[in-house]
Amino acid sequence: MDAPAAVHAQGIVKRFGPTVALDGVHLTVRPGESHALVGRNGAGKSTLVSVLTGLHRPDAGTVTFHGRPAPAPGDRAAWQAEVACVYQKSMVVPDLTVAENLFLNRFDQRGALIHWGRLRSRARALLAEYGVEVDPDRRARELTVEQRQFVEIARALSFGARLIILDEPTAQLDAGGIQRLFRRLRELRRQGVAFLFISHHLREVYELCTTVTVYRDARHVLTAPVADLAQRDLVAAMTGNAPSHRTSWQAPVVRAPDAGETVLRAERLALDGEFEPLDLTVRRGEVLGVAGAAASGGTALGETLVGLRGPTAGRITVCGRTVRPGSVPHALAAGIGYVPEDRHRQGLVPHRSVAENATLTVADQLGPFGTVLPSRTRAFAARAIASLDIRTSGPDQPVSGLSGGNQQKVVIARALASEPHCLVAVRPTAGVDVRSKQALLGVVREVAAAGRAAVIVSDELDDLRVCDRVLALFHGRVVAEFDRGWADQALVAAMEGAIEQQGGGQ
Repeated sequence: MDAPAAVHAQGIVKRFGPTVALDGVHLTVRPGESHALVGRNGAGKSTLVSVLTGLHRPDAGTVTFHGRPAPAPGDRAAWQAEVACVYQKSMVVPDLTVAENLFLNRFDQRGALIHWGRLRSRARALLAEYGVEVDPDRRARELTVEQRQFVEIARALSFGARLIILDEPTAQLDAGGIQRLFRRLRELRRQGVAFLFISHHLREVYELCTTVTVYRDARHVLTAPVADLAQRDLVAAMTGNAPSHRTSWQAPVVRAPDAGETVLRAERLALDGEFEPLDLTVRRGEVLGVAGAAASGGTALGETLVGLRGPTAGRITVCGRTVRPGSVPHALAAGIGYVPEDRHRQGLVPHRSVAENATLTVADQLGPFGTVLPSRTRAFAARAIASLDIRTSGPDQPVSGLSGGNQQKVVIARALASEPHCLVAVRPTAGVDVRSKQALLGVVREVAAAGRAAVIVSDELDDLRVCDRVLALFHGRVVAEFDRGWADQALVAAMEGAIEQQGGGQ
């Protein structure tokens, strides 16, 4: 405990325009310690990682490594000698060998010639030093997820770094892979390597870590020994002690006259590597929530329901009609509308007009014999603009010129243009302001009130408050089901793996 901290951050402030991403936070990780950093989305975890790895310069505060001031901004080699981050998405180059990845940009060469034999020998020695059983001649794309992580850790240690940040390292690992990763981390801790462990899975925090720090709303809430902190107290620190409250966008339930008839049904639906067999039903007038942290399987479930992914098992029906698996056109024809998670990558054609974007799903209705009449397109879009209150200069305005909230309204307008029986929305309010969030979630409730149905897949509590029921996913399994009026702490505990209940959703 007398040795200087592997990293000590004090009074860190970071702003992005008017947004305060970190508000005077602190963190200390000791040599040989496995220290968890937890918090809900927006707590400031990712911003702190960017500060600790030199990607962002703090507006205030100090960072030291082993008692020495952090390297100068832009001194990449100096930062690599202090700290490395192993991200959820692997950073290895798939077409290079393990040896080439380990010593990328540090090849043993004279002039233009690389001494491949010496390079492979160095790689074998490095892998053996840290107990990584991987053939240095194998292509990185042939490795398992855990092997790629071990290679990244070994590469970081080869620079001299003794602080490794692990960002959701178990998200793509099975139970056996998680245990092997944890054994290797414990061995490295005994060698004095420190780990900052960022995870949504609280059970893993208790299994691996000695200390936990909680951030909430860009501020430091607590740091405590894991052994002294009950899970319910950890969840309370993450969510705040205030009881759940009705938000301004939590519209009261208005059931359609024929409420109760099943609109969307999934029976023993499964996708290998993403989620296990599950059942769910959504009835007329109902909004069903699917809650889960990163890599819980929620996004994959939403994409499977709308045909973007082909399930490995199970059946989907809409109003009794079987939906062809893995077929977006068939899902659309069956009556499923879709609001994707990333509107920029999946939801919009940025250089096209509001009208063109809003009518992509109904092109067959915009003119005779497969033609698209501009006048009919603009008229169709004008109705959507008025209905959803899209703030635009008109149907012909490029969608790229709209605010984030209004762009998302265009995405929803496109999803609703075909008058689907069921709307599936994945994180529908991501990246929008509070007023837009209120409007967007109000639209989802209106879909249900009109006698149709909706599914919201999200880890944002405010998105889930408008739902009549919520299924909580953890590691691809439905672990709990909540009716309206759930407490924040109970739902977060289920999403983070702090509680687990057997059974599938209905």
